Amino acid sequence: MSKTSYSRTLLFGRWYRSDLDDHGNECVEYAQLNSDGSFEFSFITLDSKGDVIDKVIELGDWGLVADIHFTFTKNELVNEQLYAADLNNDDNYQAYKVITLNHKLFHYQHLLTNEEYIMRRVVDNPGHC
Repeated sequence: MSKTSYSRTLLFGRWYRSDLDDHGNECVEYAQLNSDGSFEFSFITLDSKGDVIDKVIELGDWGLVADIHFTFTKNELVNEQLYAADLNNDDNYQAYKVITLNHKLFHYQHLLTNEEYIMRRVVDNPGHC
């Protein structure tokens, strides 16, 4: 059985996605995936007026092997205060099957919940891709 394999260099950089929650609030995620395997994820919830309801920043490590993407959350930043994540908590360890990965799109599915996510690359220099 052959397995699709993706280069982890395709994930280096900044990514973005946006969805609506059950209450109609916009949920935005920004992800910075660094070449050294560290990450910073920002999760922001906005109400219908665009005001921030909630903001959580997670810091940790990530990896990609073949078509499996995984993350380990080690710290959370809340109100500019850094807190160590509970490494005994299973929720701080996540794994996903990569469905599509290229220079513009990262589509992946959680291995336990089957939830799918689509992130798009943040381009800092439009027209210079």
